Amino acid sequence: MVHKVTSSISVASDKKKKKLPILLFDVMDTIVRDPFYQDVPAFFRMSMKDLLECKHPTAWIEFEKGLINEMELSQKFFKDNRPLDLEGLKNCMRCGYTYIEGVETLLHSLKQNDYEMHAFTNYPTWYTMIEEKLRISTYLAWSFCSCITGKRKPEADSYLEVLSRLKVDPASCIFIDDRMVNVEAARNAGMIGLLFKDAASLQKDLSSLGVEICSTEEDAINQE
Repeated sequence: MVHKVTSSISVASDKKKKKLPILLFDVMDTIVRDPFYQDVPAFFRMSMKDLLECKHPTAWIEFEKGLINEMELSQKFFKDNRPLDLEGLKNCMRCGYTYIEGVETLLHSLKQNDYEMHAFTNYPTWYTMIEEKLRISTYLAWSFCSCITGKRKPEADSYLEVLSRLKVDPASCIFIDDRMVNVEAARNAGMIGLLFKDAASLQKDLSSLGVEICSTEEDAINQE
């Protein structure tokens, strides 16, 4: 059973007041549409099944963890070492990045209410392409991207890394992700975990936990 979190103020080591809870967001298919499942197979002119069968089994994960760079990715993306149109793939991904409906408005409302928000996501250095297009840093910091930390969800140490750096009690963190395995790992670490379905459901879930969210009318006024 998830217990209600009351928004409160804590004093950080630098004496600056920090509003709780801290919100930790997965990015792909939680904030931003992931082009991998539709756009990328179409780019390669193959089905997702065929793509999964012919791509290298660990290359993308290594890229996400910062173990290889994009040139090394291009050399081993396919198991049979066929050439990869790296720039074409990057353009495909870039074009596919869009905010999931309603999420940007929700992030704006949370920002207006002074909540500290961080990206906690499995993604390679191409997160900079998302940032260049959508300016997600307007709302949250790219603090815990796997290519920077070298750790991926749902590995337990990825959550411990977050808690160590934030220096807060796990129960003061709300983690939002579209994959239940990642949500369960967050709960195992002591965080409050929410499964993302859509923006409206997330707003209700956050409100039920005591998170302050501007109404649509208030939000519209603030954006004018």
